[in-house]
Amino acid sequence: MLVLLGCGVVANVALIRNKGYNGGFLMVSFGWGIAVFAGVTVAYASGAHLNPAVTLGLVANGATEFGMGVPVSILSVVAYIGAQLLGAFLGAVACWLAYKQHFDEEPEAANKLGVFSTGPAIRSYGWNLVTEIIGTFVLVFVVIGFGGGRQGDGGLAALGALPVALLVIGIGASLGGPTGYAINPARDLGPRIAHAVLPIRGKGGSDWAYSWVPVVGPVIGGVLAGLAAIPLLPLIG
Repeated sequence: MLVLLGCGVVANVALIRNKGYNGGFLMVSFGWGIAVFAGVTVAYASGAHLNPAVTLGLVANGATEFGMGVPVSILSVVAYIGAQLLGAFLGAVACWLAYKQHFDEEPEAANKLGVFSTGPAIRSYGWNLVTEIIGTFVLVFVVIGFGGGRQGDGGLAALGALPVALLVIGIGASLGGPTGYAINPARDLGPRIAHAVLPIRGKGGSDWAYSWVPVVGPVIGGVLAGLAAIPLLPLIG
């Protein structure tokens, strides 16, 4: 749900002959925020774990269990991250199906790739990495703040979907310009794999040279936020 609606708003803005064509980056930010709202709402059973960076950040912060009483362990973390990647891949495939004719009409390979994955406005791997670290730090740090300090249950669902959605819109509007704000390794890697394997007309390459940035940056930012929240966000209750 997250990636279907999130990649969908990018497709609406980026691909020619769409009703939302050239809607602008603010439309994309709002669309991704609503996508997060929908994703968190329907993923309540898992504690609304949609993002490996958030999952790892909450573990670093001291979470002891995920949604529905699932204890935190290496096995459960791997299972959650695997499910997040699979869900992102399937959401990207569904987005492609919804916009199949527009992908066929779009002449620019870069616009097609941009529907699936992020890319830098100015390519500088080091600085792009810094941007993703900072954006994801904000996401995870504020999410922990929403919960009143350390997340003993490790879940977002109890926070409500709206605050998280508004936070994502804010991050996009404020910090999204340099890299397109992946802030989620699964959100970028799963759709990038879909782009690589789907029979998209004139799609070009999948920019694997950049692909590590929206994976490594969010993981570092999420873990740093989880650790920083221990002394900086006092536990309530």
